[in-house]
Amino acid sequence: MSVVPVARGHHYVVSTGHELATLAAFEALENGGNAVDAGVAAILTLGVVYSDQVSVAGVAPMIVRLAETGEVVTIAGVGGWPQALDPDTYIQRHGGEIPLGVRRTVVPAAPDACIQALERWGTMSFRDVASRAVRYACEGFPRHPVMLDYVRRHADEYRHWPENVTIWMPGGEVPAPGERLVQADLGRTLQFLCDEERAVGTDRMAGLAAVRRAFYRGDIAHQILAHQREHDGLLAAADLESFRCQIVPSVSRRFRFNGEAVEVHTCGAWCQGPFLLEALAVAEAAGVGTLEQGSDAYLHAVAETLKLTFADREAYLGDPDFVDVPLDTLTGSAYAAERSKAIDPRNASPGMPRPGRIPGHEAYVAPASARGGSPGPPPDTSIVCVLDGEGNALCSTPSDTSWDTPVVPGTGLAVSSRGAQSRAVRGHPSCIAPGKRPRLTPNPCFVLSPDRWIMPFGTPGGDTQIQANLQTLLNHLAFGMELQDAVEAPRLVTYSHPDSFAPHDAHPGRVTLEGRIDEATGDRLAARGHAIERLDDWSHWTGGVCAVRKDLETGEIEGAADPRRMSRALGW
Repeated sequence: MSVVPVARGHHYVVSTGHELATLAAFEALENGGNAVDAGVAAILTLGVVYSDQVSVAGVAPMIVRLAETGEVVTIAGVGGWPQALDPDTYIQRHGGEIPLGVRRTVVPAAPDACIQALERWGTMSFRDVASRAVRYACEGFPRHPVMLDYVRRHADEYRHWPENVTIWMPGGEVPAPGERLVQADLGRTLQFLCDEERAVGTDRMAGLAAVRRAFYRGDIAHQILAHQREHDGLLAAADLESFRCQIVPSVSRRFRFNGEAVEVHTCGAWCQGPFLLEALAVAEAAGVGTLEQGSDAYLHAVAETLKLTFADREAYLGDPDFVDVPLDTLTGSAYAAERSKAIDPRNASPGMPRPGRIPGHEAYVAPASARGGSPGPPPDTSIVCVLDGEGNALCSTPSDTSWDTPVVPGTGLAVSSRGAQSRAVRGHPSCIAPGKRPRLTPNPCFVLSPDRWIMPFGTPGGDTQIQANLQTLLNHLAFGMELQDAVEAPRLVTYSHPDSFAPHDAHPGRVTLEGRIDEATGDRLAARGHAIERLDDWSHWTGGVCAVRKDLETGEIEGAADPRRMSRALGW
């Protein structure tokens, strides 16, 4: 039986990573907005109530389904490296590492992503969708356990930046759960954007243009750039002024689960999303769905599938504007069938396997930087899923951490430090270059059964995202679990691959299991060669999946929210 009851409705349903973001999105819908308006309201709110892991000036990739046409499109909500970057000088100066601080700043994409979504498909003004974010920043909200866990684990990094300590560790100590967090500077920044919109009058498009101008060319831009100059950053006015997120089609693949054809959509190779499609294809070829769910044989096959997938991600994935990523091959049935042959049902690969061979493409292969001890929680993200009454849908995974880069004084903004997911290593497909986007982990998703049902879904969790999404989809589609049950079922996480975040360490052979997976199963996995580590029964280190599914025949909508986090679903 589910720990959290499923949310149900016939008009609209929202599920996000925090109850206050869910409330903000629901309020937008109640006030006549659509899924895009509601989604942006939730994204902005998460930038306040999850400000340790989601920045208003961070990244915000989105996937949108338009009811009128059935089209599924994406907003590539991640910025590139500044044009002033000289890769050779950077690599030499920093010894092949991506250092903490403003030297990992890329162009902040989230504001433009939100504005473009509102311009193209929304109906509301910026100040309408930002109202709750402004209120929560100015008046505060209770600090929650997930935020405090991350602050505690990154306390030493926060201490590099006095402004950050003032916000997240007042007095230099981790606050108690429930203490009120007021972010007055962030509230003023959001209110300033609202005021700039209001000043141009009632024309909605002109107002949104004013918001963009204020952030990317006006007073906020000037504060960001002054801070960059003061701290030897690379970001310049031209980087901000010229920036626009790409609007591109989704990447999709068809699968068949229990006789039903479904389409799984992800964002493109500017993020890790397409590798969910590879993982599903390899799992399908390996017959993972025919194994007993939760058995050691099943969990072993899932772990080995993920290792193969991450080996290919490391070998081939980089910004597709700079790198020829062979997605058709990587997500295809023939390649998946060949890769699945590498899964030994009795023995675990000792670390990350070698990547597959793809004619015409040279795989990057490098020794992983192994680290002993236990892996920690992934630098993180949050999640927004919305379905409205017309059948419009939005899924977004807004992100950017607050402990690895300084807040710009007077703004409350930790400007996108997503450069931490690039490599300062020549030959790596995600090696730094001017204008090149990092290899983004946040990846919103969408799945549908044509003319039957639609479902935006996703999770926070860095490299855990594909892993949690894969297991949840298999639970729901291959094993027929109810949606909330599929989200709640215990998970594993594998760590054999280099982490997507600097310093890119790996833990070869390491697999963590939630405590609800019984010890006998864990012992049998260990006998296969997995280095097993047990977590709590419910661990936010294994992700925080949210999903909303609409039956197109009956109009019924259900929303699932992961009890591992502060996630909540609400429907009417």
